[in-house]
Amino acid sequence: MTPRAAATGDKAARAAEAKAAKSAETKQKLIDGALRTLVEQGIAKTSARTIAAAAGVNQALVFYHFGSVDELLAAACRQGSQERVALYREQLDKVTTLSELLAFGREMHEQERAGGHVAVLAQLLAGAQTHQPLAPATAAGLDLWIAEIEKVLVRILSASPLGEFADPVGLARAVSASFVGIELYEGVDPAGAERALAALDQLSVLASAIEDLGPIAQRAVRHRLRRSTRK
Repeated sequence: MTPRAAATGDKAARAAEAKAAKSAETKQKLIDGALRTLVEQGIAKTSARTIAAAAGVNQALVFYHFGSVDELLAAACRQGSQERVALYREQLDKVTTLSELLAFGREMHEQERAGGHVAVLAQLLAGAQTHQPLAPATAAGLDLWIAEIEKVLVRILSASPLGEFADPVGLARAVSASFVGIELYEGVDPAGAERALAALDQLSVLASAIEDLGPIAQRAVRHRLRRSTRK
């Protein structure tokens, strides 16, 4: 290859890299714009136009990069959930009791709500009720949270007197769904949503009391629970 040909090849490679970087930057702007639009305006007002306005780009780029608004929202849901789960994974790995998990869940919900992150899943879940294409991506985003919660529950329930009576798989789904649902509930009844969260605090106190029981008392709890489940 001649020096001139090599220089031409290098120039073309640099141009391709610059184009790819520009494309990646635009796609990220659109994802960020979609997340911001969901938080600030809700699913009902989320469109190619409002997302593009939030991203500061032409709305035609929504379709150029993602094909449809649904695909863009799916990508935003996946990325948003992955980032939020990764942020808390190390803390979740340190949880050792059910009471700690409930207390951590309340604290995490407050942080996520303040940042508008719970609202993203809540809005997508609401939209998926009437717009089926949103359902798979929304479920996948929620599943990321469920998987982390389930992992913690399996670990801590194995050492708890409640372990043999609780289903960690179902419980993880109930906990994850309730925290997202409370975000929607809060929009129509803030006092009721706060009371629901306070009830979880009370449950945390109860769980802590059971975990602090001595071996004989814990055996008594198991025995009583076994009798109840046989009825």
